[in-house]
Amino acid sequence: MAFLGISEFKHFVGVVEDRFDPQKLGRLRVRVLGVHTSDKNKIATADLPWASVVLPTTAAGISGLGQSPSFIVEGAWVWGYFRDGDSLMQEMVIVGTLPGKPAELGNTDSGFYDPNFRLDADGQPTTISVYPKEMAEPDTNRLAVNDPEKPHSSLGARATNRFINQNIPTADFDEVGSNIAASDTDNWSQPAITYNAVYPYNHVFESESGHIKEYDDSFTVDEDGIRTNHYRIYERHSSGTSYEIDTAGNRIDLNMASYFNITNKDNKHYIKGNSDVTIDGRHKVYINKSGIENNNYDIQVGPNANVNIQVDNGNLNVVTKTGQFNFDVGSDFNCNVGGNYNLNVQGSETKTVEGTTTHNTTGSTTIRGSTIDLNP
Repeated sequence: MAFLGISEFKHFVGVVEDRFDPQKLGRLRVRVLGVHTSDKNKIATADLPWASVVLPTTAAGISGLGQSPSFIVEGAWVWGYFRDGDSLMQEMVIVGTLPGKPAELGNTDSGFYDPNFRLDADGQPTTISVYPKEMAEPDTNRLAVNDPEKPHSSLGARATNRFINQNIPTADFDEVGSNIAASDTDNWSQPAITYNAVYPYNHVFESESGHIKEYDDSFTVDEDGIRTNHYRIYERHSSGTSYEIDTAGNRIDLNMASYFNITNKDNKHYIKGNSDVTIDGRHKVYINKSGIENNNYDIQVGPNANVNIQVDNGNLNVVTKTGQFNFDVGSDFNCNVGGNYNLNVQGSETKTVEGTTTHNTTGSTTIRGSTIDLNP
């Protein structure tokens, strides 16, 4: 074989028609302009030679390390060279892709198009290729182009799923007596979407099913020369589950399904501002599942603040199965019972009052005991 680049070095331009490499090396079948006919009856897609792909240094050059396989789909135009020159033109190497602006949709019956077909409204196969998805527009991702006449399909879903102006309620305590003050009754919503991409600064990755990553370095300059940054980071699963770091640096998470988090060691949170949690369903906390001694559940509230618990329509139950129930009150202890007050003590009751005791009742008072001693 002649030395590459000195003799018999032949470039090619072609269209990818197959990426399902049986050896899973990331090779692609390519139909080459000027070499292969578009007539599939003469050269079928399955008869095209496999082409190796030159990958960047971040790709899996060995042992699966890095990104793999290459992200080139059927219907893409590619450029490369034949390692075996004019003699055989079978050993192909793809150097890169050639994005453009497709003038028409693909035809699965013809070569130089994506052979994979679309389905019609009745679920029946057509002769229209899957790729390109659109014609008369650049192969550049719509999120990078940001044409208001041709918005990316995910933008509408983002606006629908984002909790903007939803007024999610926080805990709102009724004022009970003089010792429980009403809490902050503000509602909250997620921040508005700050997408305002400017070509060519929004760097987008999108997969076939609609998984998306955006690293947006966009900015605008007004007529007075004042620059406004629109920097964002956005990552989205095709289901709609996503997270965004918006222009202000806020992180907005959205889970369209359940959220599972397992931490094998410690989990620490430090919130310098306020924290609001609103739950439509139930809430359970299980402490010390392992049963290790002194794995306590501690709550400490700093000075000049209250601990408020309100049950709108239900019971407040506290159970200690084997231990004690201790109250240590530094000031007054006030108890207001709207119904009956029942106290069942299976052992003895001892009450020590250092001051006076006043017992007022509007009804009768009954005291029963085997022995009743008054000032013994």
